[in-house]
Amino acid sequence: MTHSKLYRAPFGPGGSAGIDESVCRRLIEAALSSGGDYADLFFEYRAAGSLFFEDGITKSASRGVSLGLGVRVRNGDATGYAHVEDLDLDAMLRAARTAGQIARAQGAQTTAVQINPRVLPERYELQELTLDVAGGLKRELLERASKAAHAHDPSIVKVEASFSEEIREILVCTSLGHFCRDSQPLMRFGVRALAERKGRRESGRSGGGGRMTLGYFEGKSPEFHGAEAARQALVLLDARPAPAGQLTVVLAPGDSGILLHEAVGHGLEADFNRKKTSNYSGQVGHEVASPLCTVVDDATFLQSRGTINVDDEGNEPERSVLIENGVLRGYIHDQHSAAHFKTRPTGNGRRESFACVPLPRMTNTLLLAGPHDPEEILRSVSHGIFAKSFGGGQVDIANGDFVFSLTESYLIENGKLTAPLKGANLIGNGPETLRRVVMLGNDVALSDGSWTCGKDGQSVPVGVGCPTMKLSSITVGGTDLG
Repeated sequence: MTHSKLYRAPFGPGGSAGIDESVCRRLIEAALSSGGDYADLFFEYRAAGSLFFEDGITKSASRGVSLGLGVRVRNGDATGYAHVEDLDLDAMLRAARTAGQIARAQGAQTTAVQINPRVLPERYELQELTLDVAGGLKRELLERASKAAHAHDPSIVKVEASFSEEIREILVCTSLGHFCRDSQPLMRFGVRALAERKGRRESGRSGGGGRMTLGYFEGKSPEFHGAEAARQALVLLDARPAPAGQLTVVLAPGDSGILLHEAVGHGLEADFNRKKTSNYSGQVGHEVASPLCTVVDDATFLQSRGTINVDDEGNEPERSVLIENGVLRGYIHDQHSAAHFKTRPTGNGRRESFACVPLPRMTNTLLLAGPHDPEEILRSVSHGIFAKSFGGGQVDIANGDFVFSLTESYLIENGKLTAPLKGANLIGNGPETLRRVVMLGNDVALSDGSWTCGKDGQSVPVGVGCPTMKLSSITVGGTDLG
């Protein structure tokens, strides 16, 4: 398990708060004292920092910590939740009893809780946390990225670079007997470059990270990200209005998986299907995508942004096959939805912090590789659009309808990339889009650690991925109506 020299959870092994199995047992029994089917404790200590650099100046630097306990009690579909930022035993007992009373259970729970410590996998074992590295070294990384962006072209007029980092120490104990600790590091690096020419301004971005050390920069240096952000901004300066209408679209590998995540993945989260508000409700066993498509949620990738050793309910995540050869096989579950569907949790119960209830959430969601060569896919398109990178988007979970903006895209003419485009949006429906996958590349790639997913006001880090894929047609919202 990763340990920090400077930051250590007070409820960790040998911690000052004295949170051990006996204390957890007492809190669980207090939570169930008013009755209830299930209870869990979620202790969290988070230390985080950030640096923001702009054209030679450190504009901001911050460090902060948070600490607390969340207690949940379930009685059927009724849930009681209480949290406290004080690890004093009396305060924690009050929170436990409050959660039990909110659940409105009837009849006291008298069964003694058996606690069984769990051994977790080690998917982000680190020798040194970025939080333990001197701030001057991290500032130097930001400055290097800024200089590289400016050196790329005289048209780059402004560069912003940022570095964020954290260590999240958790302890989870449940009335099912789960008892485990995890230490979850995370870092993210980002660069934004602004280019200006003849009164026109465009910006480009690049970044990445994951659950890793500063060794990340041995693979992708600050100079790489600075130059890449500048390159994208310059491309957009020369971009022409995107065409509009029904067009063939080829999606680039890696970050294009965000379309899969938003337009399909959320609809496969089991709470929406438990409430029957997803367009995938009742569709298990039915064909919902092209036979080329197999979609998985996989928390086991080493040091990826969405990777976890254990979820926030004490369950070890597994590689969940959601869609197999076009057929829906199952959903992403937390403890609650698994009980409803009478299946095992998939280890996807995640929460933003101890102040939040866990929800079924994705980890690393990917469309797996297909049989086609990426160059073959491109050559097969006589007229269409190549989507290289995505910006924001909106999705209606109930029907799967989405709109996504493209930050970098190109016209495809006679099997070759030609003019860069601006103002392109992809408009469609998640299941229908997967049915229109007619070619799928053998080049599946995972995103470079930059995505954060929001749901019900909570944000958690995730990974996305996909191979090059060809959609036979999709509505492109552009400004060039021909």
